[in-house]
Amino acid sequence: MRKNPAPGESPAAEPRLYRVVAGRVQQMIQDDNIGPGERLPAERELAARLSVSRASLREALIALELGGVVEVRGGSGVYVCEQPLPADVPETGPGPFEVLAARRMIESEIAAIAAKAATGAAVDAILKAVEQMERHHEDRASNEMADRNFHLAIARATGNTALVGVVEYLWNNRGSLWHKLKEHYQTEELRLQTLPDHRKILEAIASHDAAGARHAMRAHLERVTRTFSRG
Repeated sequence: MRKNPAPGESPAAEPRLYRVVAGRVQQMIQDDNIGPGERLPAERELAARLSVSRASLREALIALELGGVVEVRGGSGVYVCEQPLPADVPETGPGPFEVLAARRMIESEIAAIAAKAATGAAVDAILKAVEQMERHHEDRASNEMADRNFHLAIARATGNTALVGVVEYLWNNRGSLWHKLKEHYQTEELRLQTLPDHRKILEAIASHDAAGARHAMRAHLERVTRTFSRG
């Protein structure tokens, strides 16, 4: 039974799921005597053994990679690093799938509100961000900045500065765990599909089609989630 915090005392934070799963993976490595340089069981088998989703397992494996415990080799598997296991997994903020789930819920509604409220100038700002993404598609850093500008321009189109702050918060939580996951699992198909996805969102907002904007934003973020979590 959990003890309630004393008056004036902050409640203990719940451990993030990926940290819990990462700890179980570390324990399995030790229990199974999987030595440095040896490969872990296949992802599907490991998820079934630990009774977790593939998405949660991937977050945990990326956290362990950032902590120097394992190395994720694309197309080959996950291997124990050639060094002793550290005592703990570094804290890296909300997991990527936590952030994506929040974005699907929040940004879909923001897109719908933007479709109702957007002025001509607001639509032009969203269009400018889309054109920047298309122009800098092969330049990853510039493309990333244009993507950020796109989502913030939609939030600004609502006229609600609190919503702009929410989108900034969600974007800023795309930390090291997110970028490492993206490095391993983003496909060229996803990169190419992002461009028409953004055009559809823009067109719905420009047409003041709230339902269409909501659906287009949700479909886009669901595509990202599927790509990062599928095996």
